Amino acid sequence: MKIELKYTQPSEIERQSMETISRILLEQGIHLAPENESVIRRVIHTTADFDYAQTLSFSPDAVEQGRAAIRRGACIVTDTRMAWSGINKKRLAEYGGEVFCFISDQDVVRLASDNGTTRAVASMEKASRIDRELIFAIGNAPTALVRLYELIAEGKLSPALVIGVPVGFVNVVESKELFVTGGPGQIQAPHIIARGRKGGSNVAAAIVNALLYGM
Repeated sequence: MKIELKYTQPSEIERQSMETISRILLEQGIHLAPENESVIRRVIHTTADFDYAQTLSFSPDAVEQGRAAIRRGACIVTDTRMAWSGINKKRLAEYGGEVFCFISDQDVVRLASDNGTTRAVASMEKASRIDRELIFAIGNAPTALVRLYELIAEGKLSPALVIGVPVGFVNVVESKELFVTGGPGQIQAPHIIARGRKGGSNVAAAIVNALLYGM
């Protein structure tokens, strides 16, 4: 069997992909909230996983709050270099923002060792000392998400938006539900959360890029 492939420009591939996503959603009878549609479609485009149409949870006006923060020059903090790499930093810089990932910084490594915590936890503590408006994009470490919740509860952070999409099997679901339910302290923070076990650094980056591309 001979398969003929055409060399297609990236923009055309994306256009065709988005058309396919729209068709499959329609066939499945799934109707997306207009204010969240661009984010959900971007995540499905990144993962080819239509479960995200059901599992992505948005606090009221989360997408617009994130975009408004970006317009004000907000910076993005990620928990992995993979997420950092996937975010369109040139587009973010047009609004005065930067992308930070502290996971490999030597002071973070030392702090984690001294305190017996993970580097993800220590990186959130370092982020809490940044005097900038921040959006957090957590795609890998549930410990980062838990510490972020604690820092908000302690009054040390007030993120413009929390993107919580860590992937895995240990404390993943529980860390996400802290933000969806408000947790024991009933902390309310603007959020986009991938409920369940699925997620990943690529998903975190896709959500940030969806915010940027919809500006």
